[in-house]
Amino acid sequence: MPRKKPFSVKQKKKQLQDKRERKRGFQDGLRSSSNSRSGSRERREEQTDTSDGESVTHHIRRLNQQPAQGLGPRVYDPNRYRLHFERDSREDVERRKRAAREQVLQPVSAELLELDIQEVYQPDSVLDFPRRPPWNYEMTKEQLMNQEERSFQDYLGKIHGAHTSEKLSYFEHNLETWRQLWRVLEMSDIILLITDIRHPVVNFPPAFYEYVTGELGLALVLVLNKVDLAPPALVVAWKHYFHQHYPQLHIVLFTSFPRDPRAPQDPSGVLKKSRRRGRGWTRALGPEQLLRACEAITAGKVDLSSWREKIARDVAGATWGNGSGEEEEEDDGPAVLVEQQTDSAMEPTSPNQERYKDGVVTIGCVGFPNVGKSSLINGLVGRKVVSVSRTPGHTRYFQTYFLTPTVKLCDCPGLIFPSLLPRQLQVLAGIYPIAQIQEPYTAVGYLASRIPLQVLLHLRHPEAKDPSAEHPWCAWDICEAWAEKRGYKTAKAARNDVYRAANSLLRLAVDGRLCLCFHPPGYSKQKGRSEHQCASLTPAVVQAPGSPIQKPRSW
Repeated sequence: MPRKKPFSVKQKKKQLQDKRERKRGFQDGLRSSSNSRSGSRERREEQTDTSDGESVTHHIRRLNQQPAQGLGPRVYDPNRYRLHFERDSREDVERRKRAAREQVLQPVSAELLELDIQEVYQPDSVLDFPRRPPWNYEMTKEQLMNQEERSFQDYLGKIHGAHTSEKLSYFEHNLETWRQLWRVLEMSDIILLITDIRHPVVNFPPAFYEYVTGELGLALVLVLNKVDLAPPALVVAWKHYFHQHYPQLHIVLFTSFPRDPRAPQDPSGVLKKSRRRGRGWTRALGPEQLLRACEAITAGKVDLSSWREKIARDVAGATWGNGSGEEEEEDDGPAVLVEQQTDSAMEPTSPNQERYKDGVVTIGCVGFPNVGKSSLINGLVGRKVVSVSRTPGHTRYFQTYFLTPTVKLCDCPGLIFPSLLPRQLQVLAGIYPIAQIQEPYTAVGYLASRIPLQVLLHLRHPEAKDPSAEHPWCAWDICEAWAEKRGYKTAKAARNDVYRAANSLLRLAVDGRLCLCFHPPGYSKQKGRSEHQCASLTPAVVQAPGSPIQKPRSW
């Protein structure tokens, strides 16, 4: 028997790397630099490219990379619905880093916290969303897809031709995700546009409102979600603003986590989780309002009595849990029929001309990432049936759920519409995955100039010898002070890990523990009027039963 040839650990490692590359379908010519992490990452970006054209491919950054599953030409591509954003240039990233170190933060006035939708979206401009081009049943699937790809490239070309990258916000460049929206709009009878009450203008594209209520002729329900994170006066002001500017809207207030009246309100408890999951799904505030809006829209054409009975059962069985603040076990409830629609968006299907087919109303849930679409569905069902995550792009394709035999919910992946919004505000709104931000410091500076982070977090200036002395703060100083306070250190040199500290601050802002709320135009001048209107509202509108909605932190 011949003697075995020695096989080193390095050779074994190389063998495993080659095996992984073969599974991913890499070309032989790309294997020479397989030991390079950066080279491997770049090759994965190229091989998993699912964008629909070459004109903007080299400017796109694809996020949330997932490993391929299976082998062969019909392998499932989990990166098909990845977030595709415009790539920031290296020079721009370095410029922002220098500004974060040098620019002294100054508090902004209350007027600068007011957001006007005309400035963000510029209605009747090229800042639109892609529409599905006309088609007929004589076209093949390949012809239809090629036509959609050409139309989408024209759409991207118009936007990038009219606005520079510095002014444009992040928005979705992946055609596959837009196809999910088209299918949801085609199969729905009622559209829910879900927004975050802290910045609803960010999540409300006027072009989408005009398309749904005008061209499609569908009813649009605006859901102001997470109302537990804003003071009641601000909730009333935003509701009045949308009623005044968009009269065809049906507006509903919602939260999946109403505050427990027994829980103490600690202004300094920034790091304590105030929004609990578990049995709290049955305590959601807003299902009754949404039911009334759907009853007004359907006008008796659909029997919604089973939905009303379900809400009554949920209210009767709602409890506040054990008050421990930890997640509780889910009880086994009635089965919910779930339909996964992975490839349905690709099929040529005409819009549903017959409303309320078979006596069932289909409600499509549309919105930006991190506005709480999946949490809203869990709140309506009364238990967890949809996985939720703070990571944008977690919901990859639309799914349908039967709430009752006559009510079907359709959860659409989060979509980011083009706008002129500052990208720092988009990061704070949870639209961009925080873990993959190349430069988080300017977003921290944007936050610190609008709420007093130094005071709230009891930070000490890194260069201060006397704690009582006043020192100018920049965004880098805040991150370094927070890293020192939390003990974030780099692995090798044990320096303050400012990047990790910046990400931590941004996550606190997205979660609502550092609450930054924006106001409608004129709010600072009419704040007293909004507070008076809030006091005159019925308890069902402003508070949950026995649980007044309060400002989460008395900043």
